[in-house]
Amino acid sequence: MKKFIALALALAMSLSLAACGSKGGSSSSAASGSASASGSGESGKVYNVCNLVNGNLGDKSFFDSAEAGLEQLQADGRITLRTIQMGGTDEDKPSWLSNLYEVSESGEYDLIVCGTYQMPDYLKEVASQYPDQKYLIYDDNTYVGANDNVVNVTFKQNDLGYLMGVFAACMTTDTNVNNINPDAVLGFVGGVDSPVINDFLYGFIVGAQSVNPDVKIDTRYTNDYVDTAIAKEYGLSMINDNKCDIIWGVAGNAGNGAAEAALETGKAWFLGVDSDQELTFSSDLAAITLTSGLKNIGNALIWFFDQLDEGNTYWGQEVNLGIAEGGVGIVTDKNYDKYASDETKAAVEAAQQAILDGSVTVPTAIGSDEAAQAVVDLREAVRP
Repeated sequence: MKKFIALALALAMSLSLAACGSKGGSSSSAASGSASASGSGESGKVYNVCNLVNGNLGDKSFFDSAEAGLEQLQADGRITLRTIQMGGTDEDKPSWLSNLYEVSESGEYDLIVCGTYQMPDYLKEVASQYPDQKYLIYDDNTYVGANDNVVNVTFKQNDLGYLMGVFAACMTTDTNVNNINPDAVLGFVGGVDSPVINDFLYGFIVGAQSVNPDVKIDTRYTNDYVDTAIAKEYGLSMINDNKCDIIWGVAGNAGNGAAEAALETGKAWFLGVDSDQELTFSSDLAAITLTSGLKNIGNALIWFFDQLDEGNTYWGQEVNLGIAEGGVGIVTDKNYDKYASDETKAAVEAAQQAILDGSVTVPTAIGSDEAAQAVVDLREAVRP
């Protein structure tokens, strides 16, 4: 059975569908509870929910994770649920808007759920037309505050990065593991050089340095989220030129090119993002993927209804969920369980606990020019 490092339910199985879809900006910290929320919930109410899937279930990804969380809520008698699979092709996109209009016009749903970077334009148009209808969009913050009837649920990728950095730094010198060399050199293939991607990176570097202050990290950006060829080129260079033996791909589908480089050379491992990529990769790529950082969509939706029942609402705001809410974590079964030593596992568990108890506060690249510059300075300082 899967074990995810998270405190809440372990429902997420996400693909690297756009690690990267959220923009930088201010948000309500979920960890601060109702301090930034307004109290208008109805404890014990059964909510009627519509889940709009801009793709299809069975993706072992964000959509399956969201559905798993909602189905758990339904099984617990907390919601009634209608899920509409709208398809994910270009030909399907007109139905995304028409379905949003249709379910909003019906007036029968307490909440309409959708997600990913592909939906905010459609949602903004419809939410503006139906101000009394409530909406939740996950893993996107494009229009935070534009509509008082929309809540944006995002994830603390800096905390996620910290856990991944601790793990990678422990693994990169464990020469008992195949493909690991004695040099403490890691790779990071990001999408766009932006605050959100650099938020992953900031946590990754700081986490790795907490294990080994002398660790080196080779960071490169594909400048998009689809070009696997450039990510593979970067990966090959990292491995062959700089003796990098673990690469984290944080560039949507583009990052998977680094996994191809690790497989081709036979001298490195890959780390996935957003989802359990061992479940979505081909068997040969899954075999060289040590673990993946997770955005737990299902957990986030359960957390949201917990908040509603406690009287806390966040309409017109962004809520940013971390380890405490079960919003992020890492995969700890399969290759992680097989290859990580007991010492490495203990280090990751200690890192998680340190974030939870406040003894470690992971810096963020989001929120100010100074923060954005700090991660750039650190990135340059740790290059091999």
